[in-house]
Amino acid sequence: MALDLSSSQLYFNRELSWLQFNSRVLAQALDEQLPPLERLKFLAIYGTNLDEFYMIRVAGLKALFKARVQETGPDKLTPSQQLEEIHGYLHKEHKVLESCYTSIISELHTHGVNVKNYEALNKEEQEEIKEKFFHEIYPVIIPIAVDATHPFPHLNNLSFGLALTLEDDSKHIKHGLVRIPRILPRFVQLGQTFIPIESVVEYFASELFPGFSPLASTPFRVTRNADIEIEEEEADDFLEILQEGLRSRNKGSLIRLELIDGADADLINFLLSHLNLDNKDIYSYKSLSLNLGSLWQIVGDKALSHLVLPTFAPKILPPLNNENIFEAIEKQDVLLYHPFDSFEPVVQFIKQAAADPETITIRMTLYRAGPKSPIVKALIDAVRDGKQVMVLVELKARFDEENNLRWAKALEDAGAHVVYGIPGLKVHAKIAQVIKRQGGKLKSYVHLATGNYNPSTSKIYTDMSYFTTKDIFSTDATHFFHFLTGFSTHTKLDTLFMSPTQIKPKLIKLIEKECKHGTQGHVILKANSLVDADIIQALYIASQKGCKVDLIIRGICCLKPGIKGISENITVSSVIGKYLEHARVYFFKHDKFKCYISSADLMPRNLVRRVELMTPILEETLTQKIEQILMLQLADNSLRWELQEDGNYTKVPSLGKKINNQCVLEEYVNKIHDKTKKETPNYVSRLANRILKDS
Repeated sequence: MALDLSSSQLYFNRELSWLQFNSRVLAQALDEQLPPLERLKFLAIYGTNLDEFYMIRVAGLKALFKARVQETGPDKLTPSQQLEEIHGYLHKEHKVLESCYTSIISELHTHGVNVKNYEALNKEEQEEIKEKFFHEIYPVIIPIAVDATHPFPHLNNLSFGLALTLEDDSKHIKHGLVRIPRILPRFVQLGQTFIPIESVVEYFASELFPGFSPLASTPFRVTRNADIEIEEEEADDFLEILQEGLRSRNKGSLIRLELIDGADADLINFLLSHLNLDNKDIYSYKSLSLNLGSLWQIVGDKALSHLVLPTFAPKILPPLNNENIFEAIEKQDVLLYHPFDSFEPVVQFIKQAAADPETITIRMTLYRAGPKSPIVKALIDAVRDGKQVMVLVELKARFDEENNLRWAKALEDAGAHVVYGIPGLKVHAKIAQVIKRQGGKLKSYVHLATGNYNPSTSKIYTDMSYFTTKDIFSTDATHFFHFLTGFSTHTKLDTLFMSPTQIKPKLIKLIEKECKHGTQGHVILKANSLVDADIIQALYIASQKGCKVDLIIRGICCLKPGIKGISENITVSSVIGKYLEHARVYFFKHDKFKCYISSADLMPRNLVRRVELMTPILEETLTQKIEQILMLQLADNSLRWELQEDGNYTKVPSLGKKINNQCVLEEYVNKIHDKTKKETPNYVSRLANRILKDS
């Protein structure tokens, strides 16, 4: 009897799959072939990822459990079962985490870089730190007594500090806290020695509580539910209600307490009694520094840049290297693959439009623009120059809400028409349109992308950008922006595909069409996550019909590969390396256009609950470029992991010629850039030939 494709046996749990992804990040930190600060960087990424996982995913499961909701996904695990699995997985991984941290710190020591507690310093160093304490730390930190007249304070999300048991001269026992605010650095620095700030504060605790001596102390850190719930339909002023939501983020229910292993039992009970947590919510570390994300302070020290992988300088290649960007894309469509291709042409697309007297309109979406956005500044300049500027600023972009609020207000104050999103949907599409008046006629230029309009992240994320002046794209771009700013029940685009109504049906149709070619069919889907059950079932059917399916899924994958009669023709790869793989690319061997790029991942939230765009690539040369990039990733035997039927990932062995797809592209782009000083090569065909040779 054939297995029902909706059976829970055919799906991995999304939360446990995410934990596997973060373990692959940790594996990079364990790689002793990498420079020590490169390893420390991956440890910082691991910690930052885990913080967000707790603030959103674990918090959500706890809320469901407390509400006695037994809601399950396709894998049928209940919230309580998932919480138990997560707890067990992370406690088991702690030993690996501890060992990794110790190994990296030991290797850094051989390079003259040290992480030491205050008491491990020599007398001269201690005197220097003592001076820093009284001049730079003492005036800022907050000592807090906790007793009948001093209630336990509210601790904001990700609060960090010390809990202390104190004794006065009369042997009276008191409890106290010291809050260490985020404005202080995580480490006090002396040259290449980094001293955890809590060890300094702990040593001088008696200075903070005069007349008391510390009997015991422990550093601690708390995590709260940080998912903002906003009743948009009831919001008269969306900006005001979002600001209130941001304030409430620090008031969410507590979900995690982090401590140093061996903390005094009385202090632990003191904290638990006030925080309303139990022992399962405690995570203790032996040698590991609390708040792994703070390790960025060490990683980012410019004096230590020789201890990370060499920085790659993105290049501007033909046809954008010598010409005005608008003149270049009038001649041909252009596809860029960041960070190998520089993001600067995207910035210049807006800057040049803002400065050009022929420009009459600039429209774009902003999801994560970053704290110092040259694009937003150019848009403000355009408004002040009398141009019509319309910007959708998605205020619900999680953890970027404050940046986006600031940019939205600045654009509004300048006179731009700002839209804050659509009720009930996040706008995650990446699109910009510039309209110029040339010789009495209007000319439209469109940019579509897989990633955000953020020059900072464009240097560390792989993404694709597409410039075009084709009328079919321009018409759809205009319809799309009219949909964002007005009321419309007609949400269908003709050449582009938009979620929540078009992308998912189109992808399923493309998969079904490829099935008809049987063993000659080939589907490649590259995305951050694959969760949507309907897409997964369509892929299972494709595999059953003999179609080859290669999935390049960086993070969560709920599909089970290698099941006989179901998915033996499906492979799932995950590429984890120097750059965060972020591009969404969908390839169908026998389709008219073959390649599509998109802002949308293969998740219900992207396909059903967000406004996203998917773009067909019409030019054959650009399709060829994308296809070869995908083939190079599938040939990678340095950064690629393969998902097994049991849910574990195994690193692809480096048999034969070693292929690191990111290094290949760095080297290739550098060579092409050097050659353009003498000639203008065909970038696409040379890239294709080089990749084919290497793979």
